[in-house]
Amino acid sequence: MATNKILYVCQEISPYLPENELSKLSIEMARQMQERGQEVRTFMPRYGCINERRNQLHEVIRLSGMNLIINDNDHQLIIKVASIPSARIQIYFIDNDDYFSRRAVLHDADGKTFDDNDDRAIFFARGMLETVKKLRWAPTIVHCHGWFSAIAPMYLKKVFYDDPLFRDVKIVLSLAGDKFEGELASDFKQKLEGEGIMDSSMKILEQPSYENLYRFVIDYADGVIVTSPDADPTLVEYARSAGKKVLDYKEGDEKEIFDNYKRFYDEL
Repeated sequence: MATNKILYVCQEISPYLPENELSKLSIEMARQMQERGQEVRTFMPRYGCINERRNQLHEVIRLSGMNLIINDNDHQLIIKVASIPSARIQIYFIDNDDYFSRRAVLHDADGKTFDDNDDRAIFFARGMLETVKKLRWAPTIVHCHGWFSAIAPMYLKKVFYDDPLFRDVKIVLSLAGDKFEGELASDFKQKLEGEGIMDSSMKILEQPSYENLYRFVIDYADGVIVTSPDADPTLVEYARSAGKKVLDYKEGDEKEIFDNYKRFYDEL
């Protein structure tokens, strides 16, 4: 059986954030694949509502300190790490005071999405990949779970494509019930172009809705896993029509579900 090196790029992970469909599956995927003999690294943003003392986060000095320029501004990249003993999993956190000190995840107290969520997602994706480079760890699969992680495939295909660590990587996207209302910042496309992400099909991002973001990113994916019954059916159909390998959502026995995930990774 093949041993994959799986990089999980997650929007939310339980128990660091309240348990929901997305956060619960994030930790389960990592745990279940590790139990199946796979080598796993897992990343998420260090949102300000995560209690560092209670969860025993600590900074990894050798990985921290790089400055990333996002939208013409310098932002310090801080890397923290914590362990989930019950799952025997280590989680890496991407942190920055400008983007992640607020005591919230993606919405303010009134439920309004933050205006800079696009900048935050760009910082998360780039910071995560720069950290993987510092770790000198070459993943065979990068699985992006939650829309906030969906910038990573663009970097892998357009910015880091010639890096030996990422040259042969396969990209997997989750399609979940995590749709956001409205659109990201109107200059989102220009920001990506400023990052070196150029593509003739980027016109769709002039209206950066959830659906348009995923239509664009699915084109970069090697496979799509439908992880929720609430996933947008039009995006599932788009992935299929684009010739992507698709694993449909299935309820039932947990062992069978994750055996199917493992088989899906092996067949990419």
